[in-house]
Amino acid sequence: MAERRKAGLKGRAFDYDLDYDAIDFRKHPERYTIGKGEQGVLMIEPYKSEILPHWRFRTPAIAQESSQAIYAMFLDYKEKSDFPGMDMARKFLQMGYTRARRYANHRSGRKYAKEGGAELPRDIDEEKAESAAVFKAVWERAKRDPDYVRMKEEHIRTHEQDGRG
Repeated sequence: MAERRKAGLKGRAFDYDLDYDAIDFRKHPERYTIGKGEQGVLMIEPYKSEILPHWRFRTPAIAQESSQAIYAMFLDYKEKSDFPGMDMARKFLQMGYTRARRYANHRSGRKYAKEGGAELPRDIDEEKAESAAVFKAVWERAKRDPDYVRMKEEHIRTHEQDGRG
């Protein structure tokens, strides 16, 4: 987000109304919208189907294996100049961190009470906290990758700014 502000770039809002089952974003990268955070992570194909089978965080060892597999995919997408793939791998790494952190704070995975919506008390799970830290380190490396930052800025300039795309 800071990179976007520095460069004066603002992308389109994520469009949840597209028919995501009908769009192959590898064939149509111009239709890909970055959005905020993890938006679209479980919708964008073919990347969801490629990355999701590798996404696990139950233990730190599993998180390490998972994050490294996803980071290898990030690098493979980078090698192919496939920005949507890189960004989706980045989103899965981010989601590994946020979901593991959620379970680290709330063993049930439920943050809010069903009735009333109040935040439930934290019940810290140190193993999930370690898993979260594993994913966070790899996510940080991916989102700061100079080629990723450059390709992201170019994608916004080319496909997302001023309503184009």
